[in-house]
Amino acid sequence: MTNAHTLEGEWSGQLVATAIHTGHDLRPEVAAAMVLPEDVRLREEDPFTDVIGSAAPARVIAHRSRFEVDLNRPRDTAVYRTPEDCWGLDVWRTDPLDDEIVRGSLEVYDRFYADLGGRLDEVAARGPFVVYDVHSYNHRRDGADAEPDDPAENPEVNLGTGTVDERFRPVVEAFSTSLSQQEVAGHRLDVRENVKFEGRALAWWVHERYAGRGVCLALEFKKTFMDEWTGVPDEDRLAQLRDALGATHEPVLEALRRLGR
Repeated sequence: MTNAHTLEGEWSGQLVATAIHTGHDLRPEVAAAMVLPEDVRLREEDPFTDVIGSAAPARVIAHRSRFEVDLNRPRDTAVYRTPEDCWGLDVWRTDPLDDEIVRGSLEVYDRFYADLGGRLDEVAARGPFVVYDVHSYNHRRDGADAEPDDPAENPEVNLGTGTVDERFRPVVEAFSTSLSQQEVAGHRLDVRENVKFEGRALAWWVHERYAGRGVCLALEFKKTFMDEWTGVPDEDRLAQLRDALGATHEPVLEALRRLGR
């Protein structure tokens, strides 16, 4: 088994990227209790989001599957116990999930937030900071050969800012403007705010714990960078998205510096 998460890179700056749904690993006891097919599980995870955020100087990578513990939900709902907790999917051999497995998964949850809090406390002590909370979402749920979901309602990048303090609006605008100017696959990225997602537990936690100090941008990249049915990535498009997101760093950090003056 790998560690449940890793904190990587250089943490002397004020920008951090997380990939908390990119993990696919399971503890042995969790794997033994699971009946959900692996390909279905992979389709509901966010593979390669660690790659998209990899240009960030400081990075947080979760290695366990969201089906072991969902780090982007509040603690009391972070473990999917019944099908009603996870889009009606039949995940476990027993319904509800055994309490002992739940306890072990919540230990993973608690350790993640303790470790991240320890690092971000040091970042926050230096001044305002930003977290890029990188996720992805499916847009071909009707099948591999079906038409993709309507682009008018499914932006290439959904920027979630549901609980962002208004004082950070210049940071949000700097991010949105700079990312929208980046070309990927021959066109400028379609970046829109709060169309499908507004951010969840990680963003809530950052904004509560570091009120007025930290801003978390919840980023949902449409899975145009992979085949969501086979899991095969488009390596070139992934690299372009990584570079596009990296191009936002300096405009966002400059907006943060102005806030601190």
